[in-house]
Amino acid sequence: MKKLKTDLHPRNLHQGRYDFDKLVKSCPELSNFVALNDYGNDSIDFANPVAVKTLNKAILKYFYNIAWDIPKDFLCPPIPGRADYIHYLADLLSVSHDGVIPTGKNVSVLDIGVGANCIYPLLGYTEYGWSFTCTDINPLAILIANGIIKQNGLTDFIDIRLQTLPSNIFKGVLNESDRFDISMCNPPFHTSASEAKEGTKRKWKNLKIKTGALNFGGQNQELWCPGGEVAFIKKMIEESASVNCKWFTTLVSKASSLPSIYAALAKIEPFDVKTIDMGQGQKKSRIVAWTF
Repeated sequence: MKKLKTDLHPRNLHQGRYDFDKLVKSCPELSNFVALNDYGNDSIDFANPVAVKTLNKAILKYFYNIAWDIPKDFLCPPIPGRADYIHYLADLLSVSHDGVIPTGKNVSVLDIGVGANCIYPLLGYTEYGWSFTCTDINPLAILIANGIIKQNGLTDFIDIRLQTLPSNIFKGVLNESDRFDISMCNPPFHTSASEAKEGTKRKWKNLKIKTGALNFGGQNQELWCPGGEVAFIKKMIEESASVNCKWFTTLVSKASSLPSIYAALAKIEPFDVKTIDMGQGQKKSRIVAWTF
């Protein structure tokens, strides 16, 4: 397996500290949450889910000119890490385009589990002009995401389909005529609701924050599924052989999940498999990609 070690992607717009003066100008309501931290720098309380969501609104408006909002309790994604995934997809696509990143509407991306926040299509469109076909099992999440898409005039670039068979990944939601350059997925990585809650407690303990809140929110299906990320990704791998897509990719949250994922990939005998490490602060993740 090829393993590519990386830091925050060089094209990521979110290097270094945020300029809160500029962010507040793009989203004045952010000023309600900005204060000096223990080091004398402007910051927000990252344990406050409303503050985190408002920061996201400001980031998306300032850096990407995207109007964005989601209801309480839906997953509020950390933008820098999500942007990293998009940029690494662009690098992967450039391999088969003589080192040049393909841009524009003709580049077709499949996003499995788009969520109410619709973050990957929004970033992929604004950075590279790609078009997206997205799936989700939650009708309410799709309704919210479609509202964001319409608000930003992106209905010609982003299409979302309801997956009515939650046990399937690709089957039942794609058509025979569908063709994709690349697919992406941020799978639910916990195995149960209780495990998700314990993960949140550990996170806050490591950050020395006394709260039980989940600052980035998340519906059950966004955070956990039976068997966790290993079961989800193994199902994705199994179904991928029948999908017309050049590259399949997924985030893998836990390094301990990799052996099972590699074993599942070996069974379908892909032409190539790549693993790309990503890191942002204390959070370490990676992308696993394969092609036939």
